[in-house]
Amino acid sequence: MTTGPREEMVLAIRRGLFDQLGDFQGLSFDVPRYLPPILARENNFFVSRSRAETDPGLKQIIPYVILTHAGRVLHYVRGKKGGEKRLIAKGSIGIGGHLNDADENLFSFDQRAYLAGVKREVDEELIVQSGYQNHIRALLNDDSNEVGQVHLGIIHVFELSGDQVSKREAQITQLSFLTPEELHARRDQLETWSQLCVDNLERLLAAEGG
Repeated sequence: MTTGPREEMVLAIRRGLFDQLGDFQGLSFDVPRYLPPILARENNFFVSRSRAETDPGLKQIIPYVILTHAGRVLHYVRGKKGGEKRLIAKGSIGIGGHLNDADENLFSFDQRAYLAGVKREVDEELIVQSGYQNHIRALLNDDSNEVGQVHLGIIHVFELSGDQVSKREAQITQLSFLTPEELHARRDQLETWSQLCVDNLERLLAAEGG
């Protein structure tokens, strides 16, 4: 008997936990309130992506990484080879995706395993040849649409020491660093999560925090 390919398993929490911690729309900069409970092993688990995408009782955890250098932000457009059809031809300032059970270490899915998964996501899409500091700045929730209702973003800012970044995946096109002013001018062409980040860009890029 032959079996098909194994279905992707993605990291999620129950919507009830998010509601208990305090639901919000848009960005929350109260990272200490949300992140430790979300990354506590007793609160997160892996579930098939097909279920997670359609179960409003779950929130998939999505790291969303913004890369910056000298006050500019990396921007790209998702090409036609992009895996998420709903985002094709949209501009973005975030690199990210689902965390899978392959990211789990031998003991638990703790913060160390989480950060390794974040790095894997970036490395799959980009070649970053500069050193960087990784700051977790905010969480992002958008319940205004069906896609957003089943996802919860964790916004990272990679503060790069140089601008040596190139694409690894074909879906990444028009890669360039833009000023905040240029991004505000392009806001209407951005995916929703990037719009929310651009609306809060000054605070996201602030020196304090981490």
